[in-house]
Amino acid sequence: MSEHETWDDARLLAAVADGDRRALEILYARHAPWLVIRLTRRCADPALVDEAVQDTFVAVWRTARAWRGKGEVAAWIWGIGVRRLLDQLRRRPAAQPAAYEEVMVSAEEQVLLGIEYGELGQALNQLSPELRAVVQATVLDGLTTREAGRLLGIPAGTVKTRMMRARALLREELA
Repeated sequence: MSEHETWDDARLLAAVADGDRRALEILYARHAPWLVIRLTRRCADPALVDEAVQDTFVAVWRTARAWRGKGEVAAWIWGIGVRRLLDQLRRRPAAQPAAYEEVMVSAEEQVLLGIEYGELGQALNQLSPELRAVVQATVLDGLTTREAGRLLGIPAGTVKTRMMRARALLREELA
């Protein structure tokens, strides 16, 4: 076992920010497996998921200095992964399956695209950045209240309060 393998995620990410490729390899080994599983729940196309995971770790390599030390590294990686999956879904051309091939689109994939381009997306854009961040972290990214709090650098109780306010405003906007 190398010295890097005993480091916590924050220390590994700091090493990645300094250009340490071994630290990135360890982060990838720790986080890619669960990232694939969670993204697969949102998209039925394994090629898109694989591409999103690869793009995620390229972004981690390039933007490791952007992590401010607030929240969990895993939550930060998850946020990047979800955005990379959305990027993949946006860039994907309209599917034209062959007669023998059926393209499966997950319900979550349809919801993510609907959120991005539909009335809900417009309603989300009307929210303040603080409320929108809580909705994105808990609803779109699937984080728990505690994980969202760590990611956003706020107490879990504040996450709950902001989520209640966001729900009320979204109901009004969508009514």
